[in-house]
Amino acid sequence: MASREDIMTKVAELIGPFNNKGAELKDTTTFAGDLEWDSLTVMDFVAAVEDEFDIIITMNMQAEIETVGQLADAVAKLMEQ
Repeated sequence: MASREDIMTKVAELIGPFNNKGAELKDTTTFAGDLEWDSLTVMDFVAAVEDEFDIIITMNMQAEIETVGQLADAVAKLMEQ
């Protein structure tokens, strides 16, 4: 089981290629506001996260995830199942 810190590190690595704004990544960094991602970028990123962690993030769950920290918590929860 990966720790939340490990998950955050890997999520940050996955965000890298999509971080065109060079935004600082922290728990409160938002995908829409800080990173300024459009829906296509979100879908590509979600696919990368799902592949990396071998999980499935439902559309309902995606709608509730607004920050990097929320994503890390969701990944941790899904990995427990």
